[in-house]
Amino acid sequence: MRLSVYFTWGCSIVLAAGYNAFGKGAEPAGKKQYQVQHGPCSYTFLLPEADSCRPPYVPNAVQRDAPLDYDDSVQRLQLLENIMENNTQWLLKVLNQTTRLELQLLEHSLSTNKLERQISVQTNEITKLQEKNSFLEKRVLEMEDKHTLQLKSIKDEKDQLQVLVARQNSIIEELEKQLVTATVNNSVLQKQQHDLMETVHNLLTMISTPNSKKNFIAKEEQISFKDCAEAFKSGLTTSGIYTLTFPNSAQEKKAYCDMESNGGGWTVLQRREDGSVDFHRTWKEYKIGFGDPAGEYWLGNEFVSQLTNQKRYVLKIILKDWEGNEAYTLYDQFYLANEEQKYRIHLKGLTGTAGKISSISQPGNDFSTKDADNDKCICKCSQMLTGGWWFDACGPSNLNGMYYPLRQNNNKFNGIKWYYWKGSGYSLKATTMMIRPADF
Repeated sequence: MRLSVYFTWGCSIVLAAGYNAFGKGAEPAGKKQYQVQHGPCSYTFLLPEADSCRPPYVPNAVQRDAPLDYDDSVQRLQLLENIMENNTQWLLKVLNQTTRLELQLLEHSLSTNKLERQISVQTNEITKLQEKNSFLEKRVLEMEDKHTLQLKSIKDEKDQLQVLVARQNSIIEELEKQLVTATVNNSVLQKQQHDLMETVHNLLTMISTPNSKKNFIAKEEQISFKDCAEAFKSGLTTSGIYTLTFPNSAQEKKAYCDMESNGGGWTVLQRREDGSVDFHRTWKEYKIGFGDPAGEYWLGNEFVSQLTNQKRYVLKIILKDWEGNEAYTLYDQFYLANEEQKYRIHLKGLTGTAGKISSISQPGNDFSTKDADNDKCICKCSQMLTGGWWFDACGPSNLNGMYYPLRQNNNKFNGIKWYYWKGSGYSLKATTMMIRPADF
């Protein structure tokens, strides 16, 4: 016998049982129906009538087609019922398994719905974040545009300020020129007044003091000496302008002699005091000298070179700042090489109050001017810092730099500087360089 089960989801289920004798897919005639209700589904069993079923195989039967008695029919029916009972149990198990599957499917459906809700919430949040991001991007673009306008406005203001500063600098330069001119005129008047008073004083003292008469005559007649030390030893002890002669030559040179500082006898090589003389000169001008010995001047490299190579000289440098302070540097040995060696400076034995380290770089450097670059820098220190000097690599000193008046003398790297006393940006008020024989 075969058992056929027909079912659809959520509707009645039909189970049919019959003998194989009816053929594959054939339905027996005279069926009996048994219906079972389980939850939303009902199950219907279709059973064939006993007299229409093909008799089962009986092993002990003598003849297959022999008629069966009542007991055999009862036994067959009992067997069929047992089979149906087993099938019913099996169907109940199938129903139970189906119920569990329904529950699992329901749980899965609930989980899917929950997941869909979570996805929907996250989608909404993402949408909000996208909207917020879009808003922020818009704000950033607005701020960028605003900053661009501000930068443009600042640049325009900067350009205007630069134009204004340039105009003010031009005005300041013009005022400085006028101030220098006025200072020069004042210095000339002061010099004339000083010379007049000195002449009157010498006239008054000439008769009573023989030594003073000798000094006055020496000054007027311009008696020549090798250096100021020689003039001092000859009895001329008044500071002023004297006539000196080149060694082994009749060529003369005007120089200022300091006959008062530290025992006198000093030949002044350089003096800066009011900015009345331009020190941004050529090699030839520094060689022969320039300026006024009574005021600002440079004695001349050639004369100093010949003089200091005759015997040992000392060099004293006196410095004054704008606050009323004074300092000095003393070198126990000083001389300049000749022009072929570019007037290289040689110094030894540093003492003084203007720094424990020499502001003139050691060992000695060659002399440089705006038209003769002999320093150790590719930037041409004389053109950048102005003046002629023994530059190393635009190093710590330059007493021949630009002259800056009070309140304009700070942060001037091309001014009159002495690094180890006032630093690199401070421009001094006055300087004096002077020499004297070491055995004076």
